[in-house]
Amino acid sequence: MSDQDGAAPARDATARDAPAREAPRDAARNAPRDAARNAARDAARNAARDAPRNAPRAAPRDGPRDSPRTPGSSPDAPDDDRPPEDGPEDGGPEQQPEDRRFDQAGRDPLSGSGGTGGSGTAQAARRTFAAGRAGRSISFATDGQYFEGNYFISQSGGGPAVLQGPVHAEELDRLTSVYCETSGYQRMKRRLRERGLLVLCGECGSGRTATALALLSELTGNRVIRLDPSCKVHEIEEVTGGHGHLLEITPEDEGEGSGGALPERDGGAGGRSRPRRARAVLTELHLDRLRGKLAEAGAYGIVLVESGDLADRMLRGRYGVYCPPPPAEQVLLRHLRVLLRNEPPDALGEALELAATPDVKEALGLAELRPAEAARLADHLARHLRSELTHRQLLDDCGTFVRAQARTWFAGADNPGTLPEALPSLGTAAFRIAVAVFNGSAHSLTAEAGERLAAEMAATLDPGTAVGRRLFGTHAEVRPAAARAVVEDAELDLGDARVPVRAISFQGDALPTAVLREVWHGHLNVRGPLVRWLRSLCGDPRPQLWVRASVAAGVLCSWDWVHGAGELIGPLARSDGAVQRMAAATALAEAAREPAVRPAVHALLKDWAAGGEPDLVSTAVMAHGYGMAAGSVSASLDALAQLVRSEEDPDLTALAAFSVARLLAGPEPGTVVRRLADWLLSGRTETADLVLLTVIKALGTRTTFLWGLQDTAEPAARHDRKPLALAVPATHPPLAGGIAALVRHTLSTARSGQAALDTLGTLLRRSAGDAEQRELACDLLRRIAVERRDRDRLRHLLAGMVRDRDEPLDKDDARLMWDAVGEGGGR
Repeated sequence: MSDQDGAAPARDATARDAPAREAPRDAARNAPRDAARNAARDAARNAARDAPRNAPRAAPRDGPRDSPRTPGSSPDAPDDDRPPEDGPEDGGPEQQPEDRRFDQAGRDPLSGSGGTGGSGTAQAARRTFAAGRAGRSISFATDGQYFEGNYFISQSGGGPAVLQGPVHAEELDRLTSVYCETSGYQRMKRRLRERGLLVLCGECGSGRTATALALLSELTGNRVIRLDPSCKVHEIEEVTGGHGHLLEITPEDEGEGSGGALPERDGGAGGRSRPRRARAVLTELHLDRLRGKLAEAGAYGIVLVESGDLADRMLRGRYGVYCPPPPAEQVLLRHLRVLLRNEPPDALGEALELAATPDVKEALGLAELRPAEAARLADHLARHLRSELTHRQLLDDCGTFVRAQARTWFAGADNPGTLPEALPSLGTAAFRIAVAVFNGSAHSLTAEAGERLAAEMAATLDPGTAVGRRLFGTHAEVRPAAARAVVEDAELDLGDARVPVRAISFQGDALPTAVLREVWHGHLNVRGPLVRWLRSLCGDPRPQLWVRASVAAGVLCSWDWVHGAGELIGPLARSDGAVQRMAAATALAEAAREPAVRPAVHALLKDWAAGGEPDLVSTAVMAHGYGMAAGSVSASLDALAQLVRSEEDPDLTALAAFSVARLLAGPEPGTVVRRLADWLLSGRTETADLVLLTVIKALGTRTTFLWGLQDTAEPAARHDRKPLALAVPATHPPLAGGIAALVRHTLSTARSGQAALDTLGTLLRRSAGDAEQRELACDLLRRIAVERRDRDRLRHLLAGMVRDRDEPLDKDDARLMWDAVGEGGGR
């Protein structure tokens, strides 16, 4: 560089400094003139923004994941400098927006907001509620608890089951005939004999009551007293000598405050607070006091605590013992032996075979029965073998098990109805709902979603009270038991990769649907916080959240269309965010799975299309990409073509291309390929552009990002990591020629040729090193290298990719692809 070149920047800097020093003095003088100029500029900007939708746009709303460039070219070269292959080098200002639209054809419509995510998340969300869609409509004849085989079973979770009083000897004798010793029973008996007091911890329905009664009965000779559940351990003053005492602490008594004063609102305008005395927390001091009274009277005592925060504290103390449930198969066998003792010898084997049949297991909807449920099942099987129940009635009765579990969980789940006392039970209820929505997903995401729902519920229960979160509350390993869930190692599909996670799942396929149905239909006041929670999740850019939430929202809308469409789908569809609109489209498609609701969904989409509101029209376009709202894939393609022709919006055409590509990845690719060919023959520019954009998207998008909500063939799942243009021929070989013809036409068209060639280069580069995908890519090259001009274009592309300084194509892979191009000329 010359001296003159080096002096130029110095002179320029001096020249710039002079007006900078004058700026303060000129600011006041120029302010009126600048204000007028800014107002005029703002008016012009607003006028351009509000121009008709059919005016050319400088840039589309949505764009591709990767901006392809010509192989071998500089990565900094602007896309605008690339002329179409068959067009003039200077296309003029009218052609510029269209060129950029084709260059960005391969982008995900949500690429700037997290993307659509991999197919694994959507498939898991769809499977979550699949088991409950064919559920039976069941009504309970009675509510409350009943005593069956010495298992106390609650169907409603209402008030206390029994008041204080002795357990009759005949009931204890009956217990002896059916009770199965749980693991650690002998150790529990030794500790009870030594200390006189135990705290048995476990899940509801796990057989804690039966184990406690068996222990007390054995040590006291059938002299057992059940204490009123409403009494508190620290309030017990008298015990009966020589007897066993059984007390169950109900869930609403577990979170009894912090042991100190709680703030209480004064109710005045100032919102002042005054201290309020908290209820006492069960501690070992209380248990020591009770133990002393029992020892003085020569008596024994057992306190039952359900799994949770209190149980976790008790298990770390001197009195707590975990009570695991006995194997359900043993409980079932013991009860059947008693119930069928007067029946023919082969009745027992017949009952066990019936319990193992697929239809009974499906009706139960539970992976493993708890002892109380096994006892109930034994009774139903025995009644069926005695011809007291038909097979249909047996299945209907089995279907009540999961309903009873959901009803028990949410009956009085906000007791005592005030904050902060209700927070523990609200948190548990919210966690169960979150597991229903995110069943099989990451435990951390599910727990966080549950906390957000608990906050919404608390704000509804008491809008004037601000609540926070406990930082060190119930341990993460303990809480799943309260939702009848397990945490296991799994993989989470991110689309580009799979990552290991700790996933949480219900122990039963029917539980997610049963939980949502109980909350949605049984507790109408919960709809408000539930809807707000789902809408907030649908705005989260992470597909692992918004996909799950949108599918759950669609299920709720299928149960109550009027409420769901107004409170869930409408606000999402009218939002400014692309993620919310995609979530609304997904919810609409899921709701349309219900045949009775599908006509309402279709009518709503037609109204949106006719109304012309851009956000609603774009939501309708995305909804038709699932092929469910219109009733068939063919009808969805008709609706997309109509929208593209009527709107004449380049952005909308690009979005419609994504929906068409999604249909191409679905269960009927042949229908889509034939329709694309028909659109090219129609001579309509709008639908021709839709075809070109769809083909470019099929070349550049992996199938996993084009997931749908319908079942696809099993071979298709094996190719979901491949670009759609290769996955479809791999799964449906007869369509290979049709796909290749569409690709060749797109490469040969001036306005789309360069963008298609760049995207094809990306496909070839991704195929290098993968023998299976490379062979599919070579087959595509053979089919599109028909004429000499085709072969020259492809060879020029391969040569440039080999010479690319940044990422050269492997020469061995390039040689195989080069040979495939040559073989295409011999076809």
